[in-house]
Order: sequence, then structure tokens, then C-alpha cells
Amino acid sequence: MGKFVMVVASSAKPGRDDDYNTWYDTDHIHEICTLPGVKSGKRYNAVASSPNPVPGPYLAIYEIETDDITSVLAEMGRRAGSGEMSSSDALDYESAKMWFYEAR
Repeated sequence: MGKFVMVVASSAKPGRDDDYNTWYDTDHIHEICTLPGVKSGKRYNAVASSPNPVPGPYLAIYEIETDDITSVLAEMGRRAGSGEMSSSDALDYESAKMWFYEAR
């Protein structure tokens, strides 16, 4: 079984950080962690003293074990489309970027 991390950088809409963080911490991270294969999730805040530009002020890293990483993404899309996963109008959707990395 493959081991992966899903790395997600994102931002809140201007002036909406509190709403965004409440939604992410109380709903979204838990909804992602119920996806088949997702073992854990943790959030991070960017540090101003980073030596390189950060992709967003917020970062989430999820640990995933699966034979087919695309199935996790497909299930996420299905749940989002069906309304089984919540969304927030505080999220700046254009800032949200996702990457998968496989363990070596």
C-alpha cells in the first residue's frame, strides 16, 4: 500500500481569517480525515521569517495510505459535489492549491 501526503496551501478572503479558521478547524479537517485512506491531518500557519515566499498563510498536511491516490481525490470531489462536505465563503478558492507526495 502506498503512503502519501496531501499538502494544501490556502488563504482566507480579506478580513475573513477568523471565519475561515473556525470552519477549517471545526468542520473541514475532520471531513477530509473521514475520506477512505486519510489517516491524519494537521494545520500550520506561515512564519514571517521564512527564507522563501510561502504559497499561502495556511498549510494543511494529510497522511494518506492507499493503492490509488486518485481515488482519494475522486471521493473528495464526489462528496464536495453532493454536499456531504461543507464549504465556506470565507475561503479564497483561487488561493487553494494541492499537491500529493509519495513516500520513498
